[in-house]
Amino acid sequence: MPTLDRIEGFADELTAIRRDLHAHPEIGFEEVRTSGIVAEKLESWGVEVHRGLGTTGVVGVLRGNGSGTKRIGLRADMDALPMEENTNLKWRSTIPGRFHGCGHDGHTTMLLGTARYLAETRNFDGTVHFIFQPAEEGLGGARAMIKDGLFDKFPCDEIYGLHNAPDMNHGEIAIFPGPGMAAADFFDITITGYGAHGAMPERSKDPVVIAMTLGQAMQTIVSRNVDPLKSAVLSITQIHSGSAYNVIPGDAKLCGTARTFDEKIRLQIRERMRTLAAGMATAFDVEIKVDIRDGFSVLINQEEQAKAIEEVARTIVGDDNVFTKVRPKMGSEDFADMLQAVPGAYFWLGQEGSVPVHNPGYYLDDKILPIGASMFARLIETRLPVAV
Repeated sequence: MPTLDRIEGFADELTAIRRDLHAHPEIGFEEVRTSGIVAEKLESWGVEVHRGLGTTGVVGVLRGNGSGTKRIGLRADMDALPMEENTNLKWRSTIPGRFHGCGHDGHTTMLLGTARYLAETRNFDGTVHFIFQPAEEGLGGARAMIKDGLFDKFPCDEIYGLHNAPDMNHGEIAIFPGPGMAAADFFDITITGYGAHGAMPERSKDPVVIAMTLGQAMQTIVSRNVDPLKSAVLSITQIHSGSAYNVIPGDAKLCGTARTFDEKIRLQIRERMRTLAAGMATAFDVEIKVDIRDGFSVLINQEEQAKAIEEVARTIVGDDNVFTKVRPKMGSEDFADMLQAVPGAYFWLGQEGSVPVHNPGYYLDDKILPIGASMFARLIETRLPVAV
């Protein structure tokens, strides 16, 4: 597999960086140690460093050979998940309740590898902006960086991102134009009932029963309201209520996510959730509050930049390992907000191991680090060629 030789030469150092980040995970907007390491590494390679965008974000600026004015952004996310790790790895998380269960430690390390290579070679004409983003996992890190002036201070003519993919084979790359990942809303539904003794339910307005009834009813939104030829998912992922075996609590809470590629369906799901909640509130004589938040936009790859990734991928992993069939994912990614501001594309890099991301047993395959770094580096050399 023809990854770039220079990057292969320091692949062991990339692995060491990645495993250190893995052992010290930080969740969204708390990536102080991580961003410090990123800044230190970039500065040591002669990359101009800017810190503090979106709270803990880092942007490195590197200018190549020549007088080219084109600017390209490369983005990696830095945050971990608020969950426990369940592996026996020597470099497992040392922080309780924090785990790089989505591989962002790998994404950060790949982009660092790209920065080192490009700083040493300067075989490009133009400017590269290395964007290390905080808080991708549902906290709006991309929007925070954009709000802080990311593309005003560091204009980009195009931008690229990637994600590891344990559902693909090692070294395979998937890229296609158009919608690639779904929009996502997050919701909190709070039911305020009336508590009582567990032996005297007739004296209560039982929020647990109401929560179960509402949760079941919400599962009909997709199956009985959304066009079956359209994609949509509604998942209740949290239920909170009660503190004792013999106490009917006074309130209950349902939390979850709704995802779709269609803005009309997105609005339809929101409306049906509120309508069902209002109906349940009337039927059971309780108060139900519904809070729905816009978490992610639809990620849309532009055709030109998707084609550029495809062509580069063929030189890095070979024709047989490049997949361009359109297969959108119902997962979400806040790189979508950057793609709304700047044309670009996002690709998936297959790795060994079948444990999915966001699973406590997930692990990143370190052998993909030089592949991801080579992909980014070759993209820059291809899109910002030095005049001969």
